[in-house]
Amino acid sequence: MKNKNIISGVVGAGFFAIGYLGLMVPLAPALLLGTGAFVASELVMNGGKIKEEIKELTLKEKIEVSRRSNVHIKTMIKSLDDEEVKKDLGEISKTTDKILDTIAKNSLNNRTTNKFIEYYLPVCVKIVDRYDEIENQSLTSSDSKKFMNDSKKIIKDTNSAFKKILDSLYQSDILNADAEMKVYNSILKSDGYDDDLMELKEGEKNE
Repeated sequence: MKNKNIISGVVGAGFFAIGYLGLMVPLAPALLLGTGAFVASELVMNGGKIKEEIKELTLKEKIEVSRRSNVHIKTMIKSLDDEEVKKDLGEISKTTDKILDTIAKNSLNNRTTNKFIEYYLPVCVKIVDRYDEIENQSLTSSDSKKFMNDSKKIIKDTNSAFKKILDSLYQSDILNADAEMKVYNSILKSDGYDDDLMELKEGEKNE
């Protein structure tokens, strides 16, 4: 953990030095560039660490950790200023609840659910935390605005991605339910029930 933080710091410092000393970028934008590089490096490196830590848990424990992460997202919404981001995070939170409910209900333990629990959701939380930190600085430079806009886009893309994950989980249920209905309908017909009037076979009417 310490070594990874050092590497992230070196990456951030390197970008700052290149911008400020090498390209003569003004101090504030150079600092922002360095911060952005540090955050990106930290997310990439720590994302793998988070995945390994959660990977060791049981499915029940994974779901519990994920629910706590989602509670954190709900809490963070209240501290943010941007209404669009708050809307996206609100939808992300609702979708996450549905995904976790579906995983728990069907005891799903596949590549999609593991990727969601072990990587997507934890990194989403880290991005939201970083966004909140930068937003609280109230920076007004063009570079800071770009950083915020990029973060907003990532959050919006996450919202869309989580909905697609939920759709993919429900798709399996839909296919199973459809197959079950077809079998059920075949049995109804074979037992002599009319599709519209649900009439009994002539031989069973007097029984």
